[in-house]
Amino acid sequence: MNLNLRPTRLATLCGLLASAAALTACGGGDDDWWGSSPYRTLDGSAPQVIAHRGFSGLYPEQTRMAYEKAADAGANMLELDMHMTRDCQLVARHNAWLGDNTNVAEVANSNAEVARRKRTTPGVWVNVKYPAKPENGPSRYLSDQLDPNDPKSVLKALVVDGEDHTNDWSISDFTMKELRDWIGGKILDNASERPTEWNGKLPLISAQDVIDIAIAKSREQNRTISVYAQVKNPYWNNQQAIANGCGKPGTNPFEDAVMDLLNKNRINDRKSPIFIQSFDPASLKYLRKAGMRATAVQLVDGNDINYRDGSMIYITNDEWTFISGRPYSWTLAGDARTFGEMLTRKGLAEIRTYADGIGPWKPQVMAHSVVPYKDGAGLKDVNTLKDTRLIHDAHREGLMVHSFTFRNEPGRLAGIYKGDPKEEYLAYYRLGIDGVFTDFTSTALQARKAYDRELGL
Repeated sequence: MNLNLRPTRLATLCGLLASAAALTACGGGDDDWWGSSPYRTLDGSAPQVIAHRGFSGLYPEQTRMAYEKAADAGANMLELDMHMTRDCQLVARHNAWLGDNTNVAEVANSNAEVARRKRTTPGVWVNVKYPAKPENGPSRYLSDQLDPNDPKSVLKALVVDGEDHTNDWSISDFTMKELRDWIGGKILDNASERPTEWNGKLPLISAQDVIDIAIAKSREQNRTISVYAQVKNPYWNNQQAIANGCGKPGTNPFEDAVMDLLNKNRINDRKSPIFIQSFDPASLKYLRKAGMRATAVQLVDGNDINYRDGSMIYITNDEWTFISGRPYSWTLAGDARTFGEMLTRKGLAEIRTYADGIGPWKPQVMAHSVVPYKDGAGLKDVNTLKDTRLIHDAHREGLMVHSFTFRNEPGRLAGIYKGDPKEEYLAYYRLGIDGVFTDFTSTALQARKAYDRELGL
């Protein structure tokens, strides 16, 4: 998931939600239905701590160490992003490019074969199919479809869903063995503020490896640790996979590999300890039609916040419109709607036809604003949080809500939290969030224990 590489923008739901009573006073109590459970989650269980790419706040993300440390710390779920390798394997990696989250550039200095595989061909511009007007964003986007008549032409440029990464390395140009043998993972988000001791020293791993880690740790700790896997950039991965011979034109080898993974591990069931997530509804709908019975979650992105009123910004005047403003399949289909449409009652009802939950960005759950507003205000100035009623509306549709991404660094926290990340978790726990994606498993669990004490548990 993008899960926000750009700075998270996040401030009071009736004063930082000091108590459950305060929450009710803010509009949560007249028609809620969680029954006798002290938790306000959809099923009445404790909010889930989802280890975002493992314990990625302290260890290189999506490496064996990151996942094992997250499990040892007590995470309920291990989250990963899936891409497809040149030899049609599912690899656990956040980005389709390798330059910012691995040591590939350093390896290229001594490995001529790796150096040779850098993609340097520029992409091509494509006009949007929907009305080209400012409220819909830019009138054209960058593409890797250099020759529409040649499926293999996508192996030249490195443009991922409109995002240009010319002069970088594509994960689809390496086999799983090459990724393991040649390349090591690195800290990605907030890299200058996090430990670097293990950077480049831990090999990349497969999606199957993450499942195996979850199984082993579940047995070791006598509890169930689930896997939370994202189908990342499905259109791009499918076109790359077809070009690499993993499927025929017009097929979905990427999603088909996900189905194989589920069936091979006998976890294609509603009660299985795996969740499948995607920002693109077309991918989840395909999986459902292909027979996926496992739990599915529709991720919902956004680009920025209007700090005057806390409203979300989806349309920008640059490529971020295509990256985080709307699902890429909508851009390709000429659909000018934004992710915001998914958060309406109609949008949630549509999601319920193919998914079991939503994964929104944090400020879509609680609007962040600065009151009174001042020019140039940003995240550090946020002093007001307001319940958007998204959790309430989603729960009404029978949808769970898992929000991203919770981080410890002060620059990632709204000013109202006064530098204490546990206060941010508590605000969302009190509101009824079903789960949190976190880079810092231990902090999320500490906050949940504090919440339990509030509830008298």
